[in-house]
Parts: sequence; C-alpha cells; structure tokens
Amino acid sequence: MSSTAATTPPGQPSAVHPPLEGEGASAKPILSVNNIEVIYDHVILVLKGVSLNVPKGGITALLGANGAGKTTTLKAISNLLHAERGEVTKGSIVFEGDEVQSLSPNHLVRRGCIQVMEGRHCFGHLSVEDNLMTGAFTRRDGKAAINDDLELVYQYFPRLKVRRASQAGYTSGGEQQMTAIGRALMSRPKMILLDEPSMGLAPQLVEEIFEIVKKLNDEQGVSFLLAEQNTNVALRYAKYGYILESGRVVLDGEAEALRSNEDVKEFYLGVGGEGRKSFRDVKHYKRRKRWLS
Repeated sequence: MSSTAATTPPGQPSAVHPPLEGEGASAKPILSVNNIEVIYDHVILVLKGVSLNVPKGGITALLGANGAGKTTTLKAISNLLHAERGEVTKGSIVFEGDEVQSLSPNHLVRRGCIQVMEGRHCFGHLSVEDNLMTGAFTRRDGKAAINDDLELVYQYFPRLKVRRASQAGYTSGGEQQMTAIGRALMSRPKMILLDEPSMGLAPQLVEEIFEIVKKLNDEQGVSFLLAEQNTNVALRYAKYGYILESGRVVLDGEAEALRSNEDVKEFYLGVGGEGRKSFRDVKHYKRRKRWLS
C-alpha cells in the first residue's frame, strides 16, 4: 500500500488516481489532463488547474453543478474551444501517450476520441440513419465496414432501427440521445466524452441510456468520461469520479467512496447524516464545505 493510501482517513475518497484495469500499475491512462487552464475571450478564466485521468476501458465521472466547468473541460479535451473563443493557456492534454491539445477536432476523432455534445445536437432535417452515417465521415475503411458498424449500433439501440427513416427532429429526446451516441460509435471511438446524457430525459430513459453506456464499456471496451449533474446515477455506473466547483477539482476518489462521503451526500445528493435535508437547510448550508474551509 502506498503512503498516500495509508494516510487517507477512513470513509474518505483517496486522492490517488484509479489503477488501470487489466494492466500493470505503471501503465498509462488512455487520457490524462494535466493542470490545464482555460480562458475565454483572453480575459475570463474558467478552468483553474484541472487535472484528471481516465483509465483505459473505464468509466470516469466528472461531476458538479451547472457552471462548474464540466462542459468546458470536455471541449478543452475535444479541441472545440476555439469555436467559442476559448483556449487552453496552460497545462497539457495527453491521449494515448501523445499531447493532443494542438490537434484539430477531426484529427482527434480519427485518433479515436469523440465528444457527444450536451443537448444532443442531431441534424433535425436528416433521417435517423443519415445522422448515424455522418459519424463515419472521417473513416476510410470502406462501405462494408461502415455498414457492419451501423448494424452494431442498431443492436445496441433497436429503437433506432425502427425509426431509421424518421426525421431526427421529430423523434423523442431519448431517441435523439441514442442517435447522438450511435453517431459517435460510427467513428469507431476508443473513448467517448459524454456531456449531460440525462438532461431533459425521463428517469426511465436515463437508466436505459446509462445501461447501454455500461454495455458498450463492457463489451466494446470503449472508455467514457461522463460529465453529469445527476451525481447519484453517474456514481452508480462510474468507477471513479472527480467533482468540479468554480473551475477546480475539489474532490476525487473511487465512486463508492464518493457516494458515502458526507460532503458529497449533503451538497450533491441532498442527503446528510440525519437523512434528507429540507430546502431551507440546503439553501443556507448549515455547515461549510470542507474544501472551502
């Protein structure tokens, strides 16, 4: 046991990054974000030294309230910041051993890292199947391989096969989220950055989406970095989690340890040591978060 783990208080999440499954302790993660800072419009500092690791073949949750910096972190990784006048000014982003912060988004997709955007962003005037096929735009391995992957997507999302000819703009929110994830799968990703998959969906559909994510992780070996406000659901499916607040990582640890942490239960799950908090108690914070002390 390392000295860091030995000094971790009982019941508290470890500060040590998760070991990589099926690999030696010295193996590198598929994604490593190292102390990055992000600035918008050359003025607004949004991320302040964010660091995180995603193990190969793992599901890692990036948690926090609205405005904490989750989406900005994902866009920094996928190199979509420039479209919003943002840039990574410090730190590095390493994917499969190579720094990628200077790559264009399409080159990063070719390397196997793709983002599913918050709000789904399907092409409403195209059919569901045409939306899926746009995910294969960067591929050069032939029509037969692409068609095989399309059938694989339909195996994971049978509802999409039924709606394949329907205009995506007229499908339900759950079907659009499935289309967005399926479109990402058509690029043959090694890793998917999944931004707020539960947003605007009924609880039953949220569970269905997360179960499919778990199946893709287990059966296809796709790694996931999952940005989500629904802390309870995210920590049930992830193996490791990071909590962002005001552009900083304030807490990280194994998912089970985070779920049992008193701060996480009180400020993100709405449950404290004495049971569920009233709105008045939560609003005025009966005690300060330990990381702000």
